[in-house]
Amino acid sequence: MRFLTAGESHGKALLGILEGVPSGLALSAEDIHRELRRRKLGFGRGHRQKIEDDAVEILSGVRHGQTLGSPVGLVIANRDWRNWESILQPEPFEGEVKRKVEVPRPGHADFVGGVKYRHPDLRNVLERASARETTMRVALGSVARRLLHECGIAIASRVTRLGSVQDQSPVNVPISELNALTDTSPVRCLGDATAMCQAVDAAKAAGETLGGVFEVIASGVPIGLGSYSQWDRRLEAAIGQAFLSLNAIKGVEIGMGFATASVPGSQAHDEFFPGARPGLVTRRTNRSGGIDGGISTAEPIVVRAAMKPLATLMSPLLSVHLSTNEPAKAHIERSDVCAVPAAAVIGESLLALVLAEALLDKFGGDSLTEIQGRVRAWHRDCSSISRHEENH
Repeated sequence: MRFLTAGESHGKALLGILEGVPSGLALSAEDIHRELRRRKLGFGRGHRQKIEDDAVEILSGVRHGQTLGSPVGLVIANRDWRNWESILQPEPFEGEVKRKVEVPRPGHADFVGGVKYRHPDLRNVLERASARETTMRVALGSVARRLLHECGIAIASRVTRLGSVQDQSPVNVPISELNALTDTSPVRCLGDATAMCQAVDAAKAAGETLGGVFEVIASGVPIGLGSYSQWDRRLEAAIGQAFLSLNAIKGVEIGMGFATASVPGSQAHDEFFPGARPGLVTRRTNRSGGIDGGISTAEPIVVRAAMKPLATLMSPLLSVHLSTNEPAKAHIERSDVCAVPAAAVIGESLLALVLAEALLDKFGGDSLTEIQGRVRAWHRDCSSISRHEENH
């Protein structure tokens, strides 16, 4: 499975192609739009969320509500395009270009992108570097999520930190039910959201932005996805690449992650206990986060990502006007105060895309029926493989 996206933040539309989807998978625009609506959630989002409805149109690969096995093509029109049409039109333009950007934002792709692609107008950089592109990744990930659902895999997320405020509430529900809880929270946390919302309000009042940490969990993942045989086939390697490709993500950990560096080995690994028959084992912990040696263990896969504060500040940092070489305040572009809750939803789609590809790599098959049969047979062969006592 592979995908491509295209489109600019204020361009006419976002485009996406997902190749490798098997035939016979029930899929509707509403299946995709449901996840796109969740991406718009979160206290601290900007006004752009009120403009865009993110309505998706399926262009190809689906007929009468079922996938065909051919590439799935999607398009999401940008409603804000009507305000930017002359500024971003593909056709040649004569006259003074409006909304030209010549003062880069520290921490953004503005400056390095302008140097790399020789763009004197940084608008050419920020339009594609914008997190608006993740709308299409959520759409494509929603298709992958449908495939995983049909194979018994559920994915959900929650926010565990906003700024200095943490929420380490235990996950006491099945992963398939977790989003029903977190989506009701203004910041998608499990505990009391008051302190996190106050932190967002304080950042907004100061012209600041706020980062944080979110956690994505996948349950029902069969043992054996990924491989130790080559570096680029390790499952955690693909997960790390996918999550680090998300705008503003600066750190990714699986399971205990960085905490394993501060404990002895006896507290970092998951002990084995006798299983239902010789050759099988059980675990009572999931410190590894569902992956050992690049291969899924059948335990829930637990991924956490650290998101830095967004680079657009209403009280802008110091920068330089690139045409005059004079000191200047950094460019201000419409943005969010905090996008961590939305990033958690995006993370679900990224994990779905990685796991769907790993599932197809392991089991193969051109139709959903064929894949499901192979997954069921594998589960029978590996029956009673570990299911520890905690959710993750």
